[in-house]
Amino acid sequence: MVHHPIWDHDLSSPAILADITVNGRAIKAVAMPSKQAFLYVFDRVTGQPVWPIEERPMPKGDVPGEWYPPTQPIPTKPPAYSRNYLKVPDDLIDFTPELRAKALENIKRFKVGPAGMPYNPPILGKIDGLLGAINIGNLGGGTNWPGGGYDPEGHTVYVQAANAGIGGTSVVAPPAGFSDIRYVMGVAGAPFTVSEGPGFGSAADAPQKAPEPPPASATAMPNLLTVDGLPIMKPPYGVLAAINLDRGDMVWQVPHGETPDAVRNNPVLKGMNIPKTGQSVSVGLVVTRSLVILGDGQVTNPGGRPRGAMLRAYSKTDGAEVGAVFIPAAQSGSPMSYMVGGKQYIIVAVSGGNYSGEYIAFALPDSEVRPTGQGQ
Repeated sequence: MVHHPIWDHDLSSPAILADITVNGRAIKAVAMPSKQAFLYVFDRVTGQPVWPIEERPMPKGDVPGEWYPPTQPIPTKPPAYSRNYLKVPDDLIDFTPELRAKALENIKRFKVGPAGMPYNPPILGKIDGLLGAINIGNLGGGTNWPGGGYDPEGHTVYVQAANAGIGGTSVVAPPAGFSDIRYVMGVAGAPFTVSEGPGFGSAADAPQKAPEPPPASATAMPNLLTVDGLPIMKPPYGVLAAINLDRGDMVWQVPHGETPDAVRNNPVLKGMNIPKTGQSVSVGLVVTRSLVILGDGQVTNPGGRPRGAMLRAYSKTDGAEVGAVFIPAAQSGSPMSYMVGGKQYIIVAVSGGNYSGEYIAFALPDSEVRPTGQGQ
């Protein structure tokens, strides 16, 4: 999937098995969602890609001793189902001309890769120069471990993705005695911080080390990937997409998730009517006969309901949101559908913040339940 992977593009999503028909030929396929927002589709019998995967030139970085492959494999079909590179100026915040102008100034402090290429190598960032190489879809973009879902009747994959997981990737020589690795994540001239994986050091018996004070010469790292407290990228921040595997095209794409409070309540946007922006998270989903069901990955307080999140149902046909129910915390595990006594249920795991994890099950009132075999 990636040559010499230096971007954290591990294949974190479960594979999807699908029997499809392409140009009249039946294919037993396997489809893999990804952090790059590419859906890689292979013939699971022969191992060959269903559609060509082209080797395209990749830019080189400037880190001494690093090796850079000349090309990276880019699928020709299906198209990326969420943003996986930054298109300037089109993808930058545009709520107002002033915000767009600030974003254009901020982005000058970063190395932006070529159009259509999601692989932009890390650079030797400097606090008084370029701060990093812009990448989307490695640390916080595309689809992560929750993966997607499949409709075997319509031969369609449904997948949710973070659409604004932008970062500036830079490496720096570590402080003396820290590591024998020549370069680690950081920016020269900024305070050095240890970059640890999710949950690292959180165990009760994990040794705790107080952070060392930065040297007097260090300059605080500016947060230039936000503009006045708003993401530098314009909405949607998160999307739900439908991809037809017979044709290899995207049928529809819609925002998923309530507008974050930090956006809705930002004073710069006071008086503006901001449509639903979606949320830059990766959550799982369940596909039923007529619906795609998934929850918000962040809690919000938009008014009209308690602070919490929503479990949403979308039409498989066009992505229209056809219903939503309140959940007291963000979705933290993929929803499931099951039947007991001829009645269909949807159950979802929620947790986060000070809310302990729990499963919450939903069902229609008995007066609205369809006969067995005619579930939603």
